[in-house]
Amino acid sequence: MKNSAYLITLLAAALLLVVYNRVSSAPDENPVAQSTATATIDDIMTRTSVRTYSDRKVDSLTVDTLLRAAMAAPTAGNKQPWRFVVITDTTSLNFIADNFGSMKMAAEAQVAVIMCGDVTSTFEGEGREYWVQDVSAATENLLLAAHASGLGAVWCGIYPISERVEKFSSHLSLPDNIIPMACVCIGYPAAETTPKDKWNPEYVYFNSWK
Repeated sequence: MKNSAYLITLLAAALLLVVYNRVSSAPDENPVAQSTATATIDDIMTRTSVRTYSDRKVDSLTVDTLLRAAMAAPTAGNKQPWRFVVITDTTSLNFIADNFGSMKMAAEAQVAVIMCGDVTSTFEGEGREYWVQDVSAATENLLLAAHASGLGAVWCGIYPISERVEKFSSHLSLPDNIIPMACVCIGYPAAETTPKDKWNPEYVYFNSWK
């Protein structure tokens, strides 16, 4: 009987320990989880478009991190149609700045990433255009990763403006199945920037429009 009571006591203690560990690891009770969540939300809320950069170089490991973050984005059917052209060449950066009025900051950028979609790696029919959503998600991930890394970046649209698509495709020698969607200029900010507060509760509806 003593051995049985001792065994029951041990089992009860083990069960309490398991319950304690689960409770203490819950996001709202775990300081580490809370800190991570706070940092993530802070990165989202403080990210802003940065168009002026210092001459500090962006190393290849940082660029690799940005691309890995981009490829961690959600993708319809796991098709992963995103493709990336990384530009560090001054001549190409100046070409972008000289040919696209809204992208003049490319001349100061250390890196530009052309976010592309492979239309042969997505769905057929109407679902073909899901590549735009996938590449957009990858672009936002890249922007957030850049901000979290102390970099500044700006999303410059290419697709669906046909003239822009044609110029980028020609300059980068893109095959017909690769469509350039956006140009993200990246560098270390030349000055502090202030994010815009875009929250507007009037844009939010619950359950129906009315």
